Amino acid sequence: MGKYVQAQRRGKSGIFKSHCRTRKGAVKLRALDYAEKQGYIRGVVKEILHDPGRGAPIAKIQFNNAYRYKKDNELMLCTEGMYTGQFVYCGKKATLTVGNVLPLKALPEGTIVCNIEAKTGDRGAFARTSGTFAVLVSHDEDKGTTRLRLPSGGKKTVPSTARAQIGVVAGGGRTDKPLLKAGRAYHKYAVKRNCWPKIRGVAKNPVEHPHGGGNHQHIGMPSTVAKDRPSGRKVGLIGARRTGRLRGVKKVGQDKD
Repeated sequence: MGKYVQAQRRGKSGIFKSHCRTRKGAVKLRALDYAEKQGYIRGVVKEILHDPGRGAPIAKIQFNNAYRYKKDNELMLCTEGMYTGQFVYCGKKATLTVGNVLPLKALPEGTIVCNIEAKTGDRGAFARTSGTFAVLVSHDEDKGTTRLRLPSGGKKTVPSTARAQIGVVAGGGRTDKPLLKAGRAYHKYAVKRNCWPKIRGVAKNPVEHPHGGGNHQHIGMPSTVAKDRPSGRKVGLIGARRTGRLRGVKKVGQDKD
């Protein structure tokens, strides 16, 4: 009898859950309301915060509540050039300024955007990590869709009513500095989740991993594995369409437009 491999324990055990005790809160765009659909609403950046486990800084933005006498605080991604006291405008009639939130149909082609919605009103899905941005490639007015080039280089089509923040996410260049020592990697991942250090399957015993054992460290079986294999065997390159390194020009994102 073998042990449960780590991939199986991940689903059941609580020790692999994300560490969110010290986090500031969910970072999202404003909930889509009448003010944003018809005109714009103004908020002010109260402070710029560090969110543990996140590479990008976040901004606490305060809006007037449209229905009651109170203020609403929203946590949004900080874009490069944002500062405390800055006015941020959200809505279809907002100006094309860094930090503002507009629907994609109100933006010209070639605009650099971040924190983009996949579906209208989902409050942000793409290009959210530090230093990332997407480029608005083209509008298809007949279908009501917009084509984006994502940070990965891939192209994505989303509804033109989906909203996005203007600019580049702050905190870029974070990965340029090497970690240099294990202690820094330890603290980096300690605030994220239990995912470090990673032990290779071939370095384990046969009881602990399908790739383990043998007199030399070798996999001894194909590294690819089907998507429908049982969880104890489902290790390696899962449902791989291709393997090996990419040669020649980059194929991703090359299409008709």
